[in-house]
Order: sequence, then C-alpha cells, then structure tokens
Amino acid sequence: MSENKTLLEVKGLKQYFNINLGFFRSKLLKAVDDVSFSIRKGETLGLVGESGCGKTTVGRSILHLYQPTAGQVIYDGKEINSKESLKEFRKKATMVFQDPYSSLNPRMTVSDIVAEPLDVHHLYASKQERTDRVMELLGYVGLNSEHASRYAHEFSGGQRQRIGIARALAVNPEFIVCDEPVSALDVSIQAQVINMFDDLQDRLGLTYLFIAHDLLVVRHISDRIAVMYLGKMVELADAGEIYTHPLHPYSQSLLSAVPLPDPKAARSNKRIVLSGDIPSPLNAPSGCPFRTRCRYATEACAQSMPPFEEVEKGHFVACHRVKEIS
Repeated sequence: MSENKTLLEVKGLKQYFNINLGFFRSKLLKAVDDVSFSIRKGETLGLVGESGCGKTTVGRSILHLYQPTAGQVIYDGKEINSKESLKEFRKKATMVFQDPYSSLNPRMTVSDIVAEPLDVHHLYASKQERTDRVMELLGYVGLNSEHASRYAHEFSGGQRQRIGIARALAVNPEFIVCDEPVSALDVSIQAQVINMFDDLQDRLGLTYLFIAHDLLVVRHISDRIAVMYLGKMVELADAGEIYTHPLHPYSQSLLSAVPLPDPKAARSNKRIVLSGDIPSPLNAPSGCPFRTRCRYATEACAQSMPPFEEVEKGHFVACHRVKEIS
C-alpha cells in the first residue's frame, strides 16, 4: 500500500489559543500540545480520540488554517515556514471538512464550488478547460454533468460530501486531511463514501490524514492509527496492532467500547468504563493528562508527562507504566 518515503513530518506541533475569561483575565488553552508523527507516501494515518481532544486542530494546523504556535510541518523534505512555501504546499495538500452542510457556499452552483480552487490557483488556460476539469472531478465522485448547474441545497448530505471531495481533488493534491468526513452522514452512506476514499487513493496515489471518532470506520481505511487525548498523542501503531494489542489504558478503554456484531463475542467483551469526566483543556491535569481517569495512575504520573517513545517496533506509547500493564 505505502512506499517507505516520508511525505509529511510533524515535529513538536503546538496550538495554543488565548481564551478571554472576562475582567481583563485570559488563559491559554492548549488544544494541541507537542504532537509529533510522520505519514508515508500513499499511506492513510487514522487520528482518533473523543470530542475536544484536538484532532481537528491538528489537521487545521498542519494546513496552516490556524497558524501553529510552535513546531515544524515538513512536507516532502521542505519545511512550511514562509508565504511561498505555504502557497506551494496548498497546491499539494487540501482538506475535506466535517459538515457537508456548512462547508459549501449556498449561493454558488456545484460547478463554481468545485472550480473555486482552479480559479484561485489559475490552473486552466480556457473556459473550456475549466469546464472539462469540473466534469472530470464530478465523475471521480460519482456525480454527472447535470449536477453541475444545481445548488448545494438541492442535494442530500452524502451527495454534498461528494461535492466537497471533488473540490478537494481540484488542485490534483497528493495529501488530503479528511476531517471526520462521514460523521454527519447516515450509516448506509458512510460505507459508500469510505469505499470512494479507498478507490480514489488507489487511482490517484493519495495520502490521507483521516480524522474520526468512530473506531470501526478508522480501522477500515487506515494503515496506521494514532490516538489522542486532551491535546497529547498517547499511542501510535499499525491499525491491526492497535486493535489486537492496545498498550495505553485510554486506547484499551476506547477499543472496549467498540460494538461487536457477534452477540457471543459482545457478551464476553469486558467494557473498561472510565471514571470521572474528561477534564477541561483550560485546566488540564499536571503530568499525564489521562491520570485523573486512569486505574493505573501513580504519583509519578502527576509529576511528569511520560515521553512518547517506541516500546515495540513501530509501536509508540506515552505511559509511565506501559511495561507493567501491557
């Protein structure tokens, strides 16, 4: 599936937001705190975690839709650190947004929505070339020429998401950030869209960062899976390895909650129920952010954030007690 060449490398990515608390007080919200990973060419990296853990912020910060507070984004060996490098990067990297209802302009026809990136980057020589390219892109996602002159509100959620995907493909990208692209869709439509992502990857040689909270969806499409909790990355490994052998207590709890289609297996499956509520990122716990809900937490966990290190080949975990609990 993937070559060994690294296409995207993220080093020490931080994204902090200054939150106004009123009465001239403000506080830093650490949405993404020191996250590092790499994605190989042709690979799909799944990024999972519960709502509010910083998954979407990682995707947006990589594309510089939010200017990162700190850290490096290195694409194809070149760091994205200037207007010129960002402009080039934007021709090779795009995003499919979560909500197909709010991400499409209601005043534009489908043809203009899909062609917008072509207009921005001046990627056609004539009106005819622009029209031909739009038709080609709509064909990729299972839509046809009669859809081109219609408006977004005339389509179902699944069709709107297809339009969003066609728009993302317009610049002929190599890398796409898929931000929960199926979470707003009916389950019956989800499978079709996921399969389409797979087909497009094979046909166009795409590389994905696939952000989702549904672990079954992520397993179906990902080569490797990264798990985030409260702005930190806590585990990263091959998809099969994470499912059969999760090492971090949070990953173990997440996977125990995945519904199983086999009733016998479901009955014997032991749910690991977490105690307590997820802390606010504004008042994150000291040391390991998961320690307030972890059954293995000790005093050491409160003192320092465990390093994100390779404990087995290709399997990275951030946990002080990983050797004892695995």
